[in-house]
Amino acid sequence: MGLLDGKVAVVTGAGGGLGEAHALLLAKEGASVVVNDLGGSRDGSGSGHNMADQVVDKIKAAGGKAVANYGSVSNEDDAKAMIKAAVDNFGKIDFFIANAGILRDKSFKNMTNDMWDIVIDVHLRGTYLTVKAAYDQMLEQGSGGSIVVTSSTSGLIGNFGQTNYGAAKAGIAGLARCLFQEGLKYGIRVNVLAPAAYSRMTEDIFPQTEGIEEQLSPNKVSPLVVWLGSDDAKDVTGRTFLVQGNNVTLLSWQSHTLASRDNKEGPWEVADIGKTVLEHFDQWPKGPQPTPRKFE
Repeated sequence: MGLLDGKVAVVTGAGGGLGEAHALLLAKEGASVVVNDLGGSRDGSGSGHNMADQVVDKIKAAGGKAVANYGSVSNEDDAKAMIKAAVDNFGKIDFFIANAGILRDKSFKNMTNDMWDIVIDVHLRGTYLTVKAAYDQMLEQGSGGSIVVTSSTSGLIGNFGQTNYGAAKAGIAGLARCLFQEGLKYGIRVNVLAPAAYSRMTEDIFPQTEGIEEQLSPNKVSPLVVWLGSDDAKDVTGRTFLVQGNNVTLLSWQSHTLASRDNKEGPWEVADIGKTVLEHFDQWPKGPQPTPRKFE
């Protein structure tokens, strides 16, 4: 018996890395899986069937149920077709994981419009289109469901050389923080994953220390993600999880009052508010240090 017996899941970008790990574990836990992958390179160029097919073959060889889908998340018709594949082959959709993504890293002074547009298109628009298709189908079914979107610490905290990627990932988190509130009425849960995993997407980002590939294996991220699709997680929604190796952290925001006085009074003088804001500057939460990466 698996934790997801009888459930149907769709995973985008499931031809390798995190998506493949998600798909394989979903099937192991009893879910029927639509394995979506465009089959391109990590910069979004090219396409092919081999990546999705090989994951489907692995699932079937292990006794699971899966079908391949080769659509692009940034194409509306393809996004709808992914969900239709779940309904046509398995009768419904219970769980949707928006995982597909590309990288076009460059320092901002060398960023081009093309680099910006394609990353925003694949990550942010692609997440919107596919989540919209899954959400609409869940509404039609009337039995709730679970959605996990993939953000990143690049968008939630920041990272050198990833203004395009970080902007998209911050937008994805913003989408989820709003959508989960709407989903409460319909029993649709929406959670955010911020993963740290070693894959072809990230192999030149992490320090090349001994054992890093195993320590940050995608297989260590997937258990939490797969659990979020189970009935055991029925009360978990609107949350952001950072998963690094075998460590799971719940991310939440804190506020710190820096200057305050009665709103019936007039506005602050510029010098006064500056002095008040900086009064406890040495006690402010420390921000992340710049990532030691070089870009041409």
